[in-house]
Amino acid sequence: MNNNRWRTVDVVVAAVLGAAFGVIFWAWGLLWDGPASAIPLPGRALIYGIWLVPAVLGPLVIRKPGAGIFTEFVAATVSTFFGSPWGLVTLLYGLFQGVAGEFAFAATGYRSWRLPTAIVGGVLAGGAATLLDVINYYPDTSAAWKWGYTALLVLSSAIIAGVGGWLLTRALAQTGVLDRFPAGRDRALV
Repeated sequence: MNNNRWRTVDVVVAAVLGAAFGVIFWAWGLLWDGPASAIPLPGRALIYGIWLVPAVLGPLVIRKPGAGIFTEFVAATVSTFFGSPWGLVTLLYGLFQGVAGEFAFAATGYRSWRLPTAIVGGVLAGGAATLLDVINYYPDTSAAWKWGYTALLVLSSAIIAGVGGWLLTRALAQTGVLDRFPAGRDRALV
């Protein structure tokens, strides 16, 4: 039986994951605008994927509809609260990226928690981020630049958010902290 009702522990763990990543997002923003700004765009897109991890990690851990949206949006909210250099638009990014990352799991009927699904979730979240970036920040760049940026950002999100989110879920499960979740009891995560 697939129970999609959220338990209190689901909400708390998703919020904690989101809050932790919100602090990471804020610090990553400092890196993005600081030392990493020495890397010219579109190349800097290769480190973008960290901002997309909660969109994949949430569904992998919670395994309920809305987990990617909730976790990514909480992370964006915390990042905004700490002073994201992009201000309130960060909330829009969190919402869009969460919905896009969640779509990969929804497309499987919330039945696949394997690496390929996580990678697709990362790719979709990266696609949403790219779309928003091109519209909001890079509308006047050439088509070739936009395609290069898209390719690098999607690659980053596939690896960092997709593979990284999946590996982080496995690592957390091995510690026992996810024993109250199917992700903690599922030994066939490959």
